[in-house]
Amino acid sequence: MLDPRNDEPAREALALEARGQIEGKGALKHENNWGLRKMAYEINHCNEADYRWFRFEAPTELLGELDHNLKIADGVLRFRIFKVDPSAPVIVPPIGAAPPPPREHAGHGRRDERGDDE
Repeated sequence: MLDPRNDEPAREALALEARGQIEGKGALKHENNWGLRKMAYEINHCNEADYRWFRFEAPTELLGELDHNLKIADGVLRFRIFKVDPSAPVIVPPIGAAPPPPREHAGHGRRDERGDDE
């Protein structure tokens, strides 16, 4: 998820850099640019992000390098690296699909000003 406050060329450069790392030591199987979408919750004062998705095969060392580089890259709001079954189908969200709503907290009552449950 890339910061939408950066212009399109800067976001594209971040995605190309990640893609280059993947292709340098692994094999890119699928790439998708989901574009700007609303997020379920705000991150760094942003309520939307530029969603990019890569499916790839790579050695373990590449995963560590990607993790490090994405953590320190300016313009990356959030990222996740998942291990998936290679035979699992590629699922692309439908056009206009929104991320899931925020999850409810475990508590059921409202709190009054003193912090007591009603």
